[in-house]
Amino acid sequence: MKETILNIYLVINDGFVTEFRAKSYEISGNDEEKISFLKTKAEYDFESAEVFDAPYDKKGEKMSYKKFYKLEKQGLQYQLFENIFDYFNLPENPLVCVTPVLDGKILTEILSNK
Repeated sequence: MKETILNIYLVINDGFVTEFRAKSYEISGNDEEKISFLKTKAEYDFESAEVFDAPYDKKGEKMSYKKFYKLEKQGLQYQLFENIFDYFNLPENPLVCVTPVLDGKILTEILSNK
């Protein structure tokens, strides 16, 4: 059965999350195969991925990566991706790979979630 899966990019510049990007695919296979597929596409998807606004705090300032990391440690970072999930019309608990892009460099460490 085909499923819509995403490569999501966490763009970090000077210690702040400045934007998100996402690229979707509709493929079949088991979760391991899908994650492997997304990892092979991560470096190539960045330029063609849809751009989404970064989160802002209550003061209207961009979120620091430190704050994002705290959310990530609690497993709450995916709440920040809700507008991306809505844009691609995804169900609850979508399969995604998150790739950090630090000051223009796509990092090889990729996080995944299902």
